[in-house]
Amino acid sequence: MPIANTPITNNTPLIDLITYSQTEIRNLLVGEEFMVKDLFLGYEWNRIDKGNRTRLGSSFFAFAQGAGAAQIVPLGKTPQNQQRYRRI
Repeated sequence: MPIANTPITNNTPLIDLITYSQTEIRNLLVGEEFMVKDLFLGYEWNRIDKGNRTRLGSSFFAFAQGAGAAQIVPLGKTPQNQQRYRRI
């Protein structure tokens, strides 16, 4: 679902990407494992520039350790250095 009915592009502000990723958690089943990029459609994720993807990942990890700790738990990194999470 696009942010406020606006498609995700390379110009989408980071704060909107963070908000979107946090709200997408509710669509996951309890026990489901995921990475941040899984919360976006493939073509949407590819539109986000690498710098914003990295910042989004860091922000999402901070969320997982703070306000989102009741919803998700970090599981560790993949060999590609991508953080995995589980919905709780």
